[in-house]
Formats: sequence, C-alpha cells, structure tokens
Amino acid sequence: MLFDSRYLMFMLPAILLMMVVQFYVRSAYSKWSQVPARSRFTGAQAAQRLIQSGGLYGVRVEGVAGELTDHYDPRDKTLRLSRGVHEGTSVAALAIAAHELGHAMQDKEEYFPLRLRAMLVPAVNIGSYLGWILILIGLFLQLTGIAWLGVAVFSGGALFALATLPVELNASARARKLLTDSGLIVSEDEMRGVNNVLNAAALTYVAALVTAVLQLLYWISVVAGMSGRRRS
Repeated sequence: MLFDSRYLMFMLPAILLMMVVQFYVRSAYSKWSQVPARSRFTGAQAAQRLIQSGGLYGVRVEGVAGELTDHYDPRDKTLRLSRGVHEGTSVAALAIAAHELGHAMQDKEEYFPLRLRAMLVPAVNIGSYLGWILILIGLFLQLTGIAWLGVAVFSGGALFALATLPVELNASARARKLLTDSGLIVSEDEMRGVNNVLNAAALTYVAALVTAVLQLLYWISVVAGMSGRRRS
C-alpha cells in the first residue's frame, strides 16, 4: 500500500498545486509586506481601531511567534498576530489583521458556516486517525464493510475543508469592507495589494480542499477495487 502507484496518480496533482500556491502566497506577502500603508498604522493598531469601530468589545490583540501564524481564537476572544503583522505598517499587515478580525465578527454574529466548521472539528480529529486505520484493517482482513466505514469516517477531512472555504472567503470580504470603511486603505494601489494578499491566502484553502478530496478519492478507489475483486 505504501508504494501503490495509484496514490501518486491521485496525489501528485495536489502536491504540485500546494507547491504553486505556497509560492504564490509567499510571493504576495513578500511583495506587499514591503509596501507601507499610507495610514502608517501597524497591524496591531489597525486591529484595535477596527475592534472599536466594529463593536467587538472583549476581543484582545497580542503578538505571536512565527511568520504567517496569524489567527483568531474564539475560545478566549484573542486575535494573535505574527510579528511582521503585529508590528508592521505594510499593506499586507493591514490585510491580514483585518482578515482575522473578519473571523472575530463571524464569531460575534454566530455566523453559521463558522459554527458548522467548529462542530466538525472533533469528528475530523478522530477521523483523521481512525479512518485510515479502519480502511487498512478492512483491506488486510478483506472485510469490505469495515473498509467502507473507514472511508466514511475519513471523509470528514474533505467535509471540513469544504466547510472552511466559505468561512475564509467571507472573512476576506469583511476585511476589504473594514479597511475601506475605516479609511485605513484609501488608494487603488493599496486595495490591489490587499486583494493580492487575501486572494493568495484563499487559494491555500482551495488547495487544501482539492488535496482532501483527491486523498478521499484514492481510498474510495482502493476499497472499490477490493469490493470488485471479491465479487469476481
């Protein structure tokens, strides 16, 4: 199974796509992190201003180690910004800070796709380990039912990736509106940079969905092949 050529057939396109997307994300961030926003606000300052204007009371902003490690944690209502975003005054810094605040707005409004994604997390965490184990047990013991059960459990990863996409696209749409309505982004060139950074980030979730679906299709093909051999 480890050397199944079908796995390479299914996953090579996903691997290549992820490589291209990661290059695009790094390129977009590198370019626009060198372009200062006219407002001269740091990502942290912009976040504080947007928190006040958006009525997101109780949301805290703090720095976090790493690059592009920015995220919003709904458990403690904390927006964590990487150093380049937290202290940076670039167009990229403002775009990323606003995107993460888009998630804070979703949390405040109990945005359904965000709630759905959160509900899927426990199942995905279990399925990511249990699914392929059940598949392998089913294949080894020639128990088709167990193998298909493993496929069903494993499919949670693809469902999670699918549920994540609208959440991220909506957060980016909110970010664009936040930045323009607040006056933090004023020129067409700055908005082009914001769009470049946010679109690049969105592609990572598209690539993740494609990867999850192709991996699921691989296991379906394996189990279906076993079922066909048993019938013959």
